[in-house]
Amino acid sequence: NPYILATLLFGLGLGTTITFASSHWLLAWMGLEINTLAIIPLMAQHHHPRAVEATTKYFLTQATAAAMLLFASTTNAWLTGQWDIQQMSHPFPLTLITLALALKIGLAPMHTWLPEVLQGLDLTTGLVLSTWQKLAPFALLLQIQNVNPTILVTLGLASTLVGGWGGLNQTQLRKVLAYSSIAHLGWMILILQYSPSLTLLALLTYFVMTFSTFLVFKLNKSMSINALAISWTKAPILTSLTPLVLLSLGGLPPLTGFMPKWLILQELAKQDLAPLATLAALSALLSLYFYLRISYAMTLTMSPNNLTGVTPWRFSSPQLTLPLAIATTATISLL
Repeated sequence: NPYILATLLFGLGLGTTITFASSHWLLAWMGLEINTLAIIPLMAQHHHPRAVEATTKYFLTQATAAAMLLFASTTNAWLTGQWDIQQMSHPFPLTLITLALALKIGLAPMHTWLPEVLQGLDLTTGLVLSTWQKLAPFALLLQIQNVNPTILVTLGLASTLVGGWGGLNQTQLRKVLAYSSIAHLGWMILILQYSPSLTLLALLTYFVMTFSTFLVFKLNKSMSINALAISWTKAPILTSLTPLVLLSLGGLPPLTGFMPKWLILQELAKQDLAPLATLAALSALLSLYFYLRISYAMTLTMSPNNLTGVTPWRFSSPQLTLPLAIATTATISLL
């Protein structure tokens, strides 16, 4: 029903906007709750057992994170007597809130729900979960100052490493994308304390690249790496461009995905954190391996030509192809 869909999407937008606009913890928490409640029917709309299972998992983790956030902000009000997001001073609620937001966006070691949830979803809902749902918690993370840098650096480094290692033995594309998301979030969190503007830059470029990747897989109707092998017969032009999109996601120059990584490494080196920068750069190599594997499956192997004249790319809808064209161009050439 289009009315229900419109209402849910409006709720999704409203929740994030409320969190953006709030300076009071209760209002921010309310925005996050509206956001979660709006995406749950969208996730369960294909009444498949996997989708329902994924929705339940998502609901439980988000409810836990929201309860933690509410508890931490109430504790903060009790200890310091004010609810202002910018004025957080007490280390205990600060740490709790950071961990709650980390659970909300799926940073390691609180990441285990993300691949499971994404695997049960349709690619469009998965795209919303990987992009839009990250905005509100990030807005809050950017607003809380003087949080202990060790916590953020540990979360960030753990995420880049887990995102690299976890994606290596996956054959399902949605799980690979989930681990890729964890790794990218790790990069953003690493630099959050030292240069928030770089975090935002990394977030935006990640959005563009993920948008492009999800839409490619949606157009191909492929869910696993094996299904990509026959994509050449489905959409030749797109298939020859996709490896560039994937390598951009992995962060190779001269593609767009290289820019945030380069600037983040430079900033970390400026802050005398050379060992950290080295570890982060090495963990990026792990991610690069599984992007290369997907590229290999798509274009560097001969496809079995058993599809007789099935060419969905000629007739695919402009609602899918126009954003795909824009996102792919941006992913490849924004550097």
